[in-house]
Amino acid sequence: LTAILAAGGLIGFSWASRVLSKGSDPFRMASLGALIGIPAFVFIILSASLLQKNLFIAGAFLIGFGGGLFSHGTLTATMQMAPEDQRGLALGAWGAVQATAAGFAIGLGGIMRDIVVALGDASWIPEGLISPTTGYFLVYCLEIVLLIATILSMIKLIYKKV
Repeated sequence: LTAILAAGGLIGFSWASRVLSKGSDPFRMASLGALIGIPAFVFIILSASLLQKNLFIAGAFLIGFGGGLFSHGTLTATMQMAPEDQRGLALGAWGAVQATAAGFAIGLGGIMRDIVVALGDASWIPEGLISPTTGYFLVYCLEIVLLIATILSMIKLIYKKV
């Protein structure tokens, strides 16, 4: 799965590089990456209930692909907006933000999943609703909500060029 996610990321990053080098808007590219993430997480969620391994693999690939588009789009936008003599600093700040956000998200996702499991073990969640995938379902639904919020926040950047 890690290889599939990474392959999606490399392909997305490469494709974004090609498209952005032709002058495309990096905010649109980042938004497209976030948009691709929505069905990707839906695929992951559905794969568990439908017992479809291929849907899970496709979801993992699309998460990587969308992440590659988003990363390259935000990196390009950061570099374009930075003053020429501060692009190195901008690159470092972008990397620090990416690493911090990823670490926070992974930690929070793990904590949320563990809380749902603990609530299920304590019988605070009805037995019919608890399964090994319930915690992940909650985390991935939150991810979808956050992707939608990301897309909505990018609209201002796309059309008003702040």
